[in-house]
Amino acid sequence: MDVVLSPPSRGLRGRSWFDWAYAAALVLGALFALGRYGAYMDIYEKAILLLAAPVFIALGWAWGALRVLCVVVAAATFIAIGAYQGELSRSEQAFLLKYLVSSQSAIMWMCALFFLSTASYWAGLVTTSDFASKAGSGLAWSAAAFGTIGLLVRWYESYLIGPDVGHIPVSNLYEVFVLFSAMTALFYLYYEECYATRQLGAFVMVVVSAAVGFLLWYTFEREAQEIQPLVPALQSWWMKIHVPANFVGYGTFSLAAMVGFAYLVKTQGESRSGRGALALWGAAMVLALLLALEAVAFRRTGSSVFWLGYFALFALVFGGIVAARKRIAARLPARELLDDLMYRSIAVGFGFFTIATILGALWAAEAWGAYWSWDPKETWALIVWLNYAAWLHMRQMKGMRGAPLAWWALGGLLVTTFAFLGVNMFLSGLHSYGQL
Repeated sequence: MDVVLSPPSRGLRGRSWFDWAYAAALVLGALFALGRYGAYMDIYEKAILLLAAPVFIALGWAWGALRVLCVVVAAATFIAIGAYQGELSRSEQAFLLKYLVSSQSAIMWMCALFFLSTASYWAGLVTTSDFASKAGSGLAWSAAAFGTIGLLVRWYESYLIGPDVGHIPVSNLYEVFVLFSAMTALFYLYYEECYATRQLGAFVMVVVSAAVGFLLWYTFEREAQEIQPLVPALQSWWMKIHVPANFVGYGTFSLAAMVGFAYLVKTQGESRSGRGALALWGAAMVLALLLALEAVAFRRTGSSVFWLGYFALFALVFGGIVAARKRIAARLPARELLDDLMYRSIAVGFGFFTIATILGALWAAEAWGAYWSWDPKETWALIVWLNYAAWLHMRQMKGMRGAPLAWWALGGLLVTTFAFLGVNMFLSGLHSYGQL
């Protein structure tokens, strides 16, 4: 039986002064941006800007915490823009920029806070400390805020380099890993509030920490934080909507996989027979290898010790979860809740991924003259789409529930990770600008 979530709607009359102030600020901000920068936008970009205001008003009204996040992020971003005074060199001179709100500083804060959030969530789950779990949630919110601030300030910094260089920061692996980390965390925090449980943060934040680990390696090994001009194929307004929609899908699919793993841990932990324990151990090791997939990049860099250690760390984490499954299972939410959360995450991700795939086809037609070219990235995007379409079909039309779908969601992470990252590592094609 599904868990039904139906938060009450206050309507327009029930809105507080802060709700209306938030809405007015978004509308005025959109109009200011249109008046100030409209000359640099085409008709489609103007439409996106004007539509963004009502969308974020609706989201903020539906989820009060997101409204607060938007206010904090906007305030910090404007402070950073003011601190630059139109000179990029001030990122190493102004105290606030150097240590807090320049794009690189904010993203490094995001990385540190996500690691601390993961540790706090696990401390809360293991010790049943409500304080530790609340700290994990607060740290995740702070990390998501810093990640968003970092992306917005990076957008401004790209224009300080030159008007011809300026672009939305979703054009390379460095930028999309920041986007993935912040977006996955925000979706989890939304479900955390809806389902009134923090126990799953320990699982979901592991995949976010894995992304952060890759981001740090990519930063220090490849100096990926440097802002580069866009390649011709990316100089399109389609990128502004295709990439974010894609990463809603990647983020929610990853969230569903970790919830699926939690479901399997709970099922096995509550089982008296011990059947399936070996399979769960195998899944733990495969998951550890999957989250350390970037380790194969050492073939080109020689940093094998680091990446083997990265794999060993995840093997220890997931192996520890399986070893302590009975204790952990007793502290996880009911299986019905886990099953429902897994379904809702995949349903949201599938919707956005479908939109992203359609937008990608339209973009391809404009850039390369064909809607579909069976490029490796396109092919694997189709495989991801078919995988989750089948998952939803089996659940909705065939009534499948429980462990089979949890295993499937976990396996889906393999497909998703390869489409997201593996294609860039091993295959070439029209999307080769995203190679490691």
